[in-house]
Amino acid sequence: MCGVVAVIGKQYASQFVVEGLKKLEYRGYDSAGIASLCGGILQTVKSEGKLTNLINNLSQISNANLYSDSKISIGHTRWATHGNISVENAHPLTSENRVAVVHNGIIENYENIKNNLISEGYVFKSQTDTEVLPHLFMKYIKLGNNFLQAGRLVLQEIKGAFAFVAMSLDFPNELFVSRNSSPIAIGLGDKCNFVGSDARSIDHLTQKIIYLEDGDYALVQSNDVEIFNKNEEKANRKIINIKAEIGLVTKGGYKHFMEKEIFEQPVVIPQTISPFMNGISEIKIDLNKFGFKNKNTLLIAAAGTSYYAAMVGKYWIEHIADLPVIIDLASEYRYRKPSIFGQAAMLVISQSGESLDTLMALRHGKELGLITNAIVNVEGSTIDREADFSLHTRAGSEIGVASTKSFTSQLVVLFIIALALGKKFKNFKLSQIQKYSNYIHTLPSAIARMLNMENEIKSVAHNIKNAKSIIFLGRGLLYPLALEGALKLKEISYIHAEGFAAGEMKHGPIALIEDQVPVIMFLVSDGNEDKAISNLQEAFSRGAQIILIADKECIKKAPFAHFKIEIPNFETDFKYFLSPILMAIPAQLLAYHVANERGTDVDQPRNLAKSVTVE
Repeated sequence: MCGVVAVIGKQYASQFVVEGLKKLEYRGYDSAGIASLCGGILQTVKSEGKLTNLINNLSQISNANLYSDSKISIGHTRWATHGNISVENAHPLTSENRVAVVHNGIIENYENIKNNLISEGYVFKSQTDTEVLPHLFMKYIKLGNNFLQAGRLVLQEIKGAFAFVAMSLDFPNELFVSRNSSPIAIGLGDKCNFVGSDARSIDHLTQKIIYLEDGDYALVQSNDVEIFNKNEEKANRKIINIKAEIGLVTKGGYKHFMEKEIFEQPVVIPQTISPFMNGISEIKIDLNKFGFKNKNTLLIAAAGTSYYAAMVGKYWIEHIADLPVIIDLASEYRYRKPSIFGQAAMLVISQSGESLDTLMALRHGKELGLITNAIVNVEGSTIDREADFSLHTRAGSEIGVASTKSFTSQLVVLFIIALALGKKFKNFKLSQIQKYSNYIHTLPSAIARMLNMENEIKSVAHNIKNAKSIIFLGRGLLYPLALEGALKLKEISYIHAEGFAAGEMKHGPIALIEDQVPVIMFLVSDGNEDKAISNLQEAFSRGAQIILIADKECIKKAPFAHFKIEIPNFETDFKYFLSPILMAIPAQLLAYHVANERGTDVDQPRNLAKSVTVE
């Protein structure tokens, strides 16, 4: 994940920024850079690769004032999203050598903004979405606005999930900071202040931290911090003493790692997408390496949450590519003498890359002569090393045992694989592939909108926290989400929960229904919603407490539901095809808030481990 550090009002600011960037190396990155104001000049130094390269470049600069005279500096570690790995694409990005910006996340409407700015004479030197930010600041400063006013005008133009810090030669004692669905912290000092992606990046400089809330922006000066909410009203945010609350240092102000990781998803998804898509529709997956010179059956093996991701992948690949998919539990695969008739390739999915049952399934597939592929989050893990071809989700470190951002990033990779196969075998028209590729790039803001449902989810969580058993239902693409929702809930709240395909209720599970048993259904308008609501009605008539998480159209058709949580309005096709990713958010939030209400150990639930290294 990308990282941001900024210092204002402190001598040797650049050195302290570099120290902060070192603390963000754990996130993973492929380039780095800093910008400083000294002697009336904006100086920028950037490099590809590790921080040592940046530090070496800094040490070779003859003008030592970069270190000694600067009292304002911003820095960044970048994980490439828009544009390849290069010095030109590394942050900070500048405009006319007067404005510099460092940025995490994605500016979704950057192409339209970029075209407008080019028509106004602005010159772009990078392939990034970020570069529109310094140019927009420059534009509004030239029109006579102060830095705060310019920042407000910039925010009115941009859309997406982001956090950024800007500085300007015209306002050398100010930083403009903004957060929208991407975490950022402001540290308070004595006649100096600091900004970081999390408290860890600036805890060498301060113990007093303010976390901006979603939609907040701030004007940071040496002696003052003014924070405003999305309505442009001044806002007071809590000051946290990170020495007293040391557990928050790496949790970004969240109570648990799981909560933090749920809310990181709008930032994580662009990093997952980037290696596999060039621009809008060019998909960069070598399907020959993947084992698909010809159209063959694909075997996917996985366990736990990754198995449910595989189930969703089966729906997508068969629909988009018309290619048969077999799903196997990794722990069962090598013990059942599997046939590989019609198969050429095997795909295993593992967050840690160390799950022993998945590793053994991969080894068995290799013994049988299959080309082996892996979707993993941890580069260099055993599965990553042993697979013939690996696809990395690049979700960053996931500390909570219950998988959240790893699950959604796995789904994104599976959807891109489906598109690549559909394009190769010409099952979908190119215009359809283009449309679905566009959907992928709008996922971060869609996920951010789903996260805004948190308060409604909290209310439901409070209501069901004492239930002894809970049933989850789904149909089609959302059947695996019912299984995943039940798994999330049971593993961290310790409430018995089961997921079922809604149509299977009458084939046995309906016997479990008794008075006030919560029945939770994920539903979107896909042409089959009437059948699903009929299944839900069967549970209602037997005394179940019905909780419907659905779009507006479905909610209208189920007035009998006790709790109705309406998801945001999305384009119909987008909502249907990407519903497993969208609905993963309320499933995760519900599990988290039920567990939090019950006071269980959310991040380290009993009897579970992050990486399963036994069969």
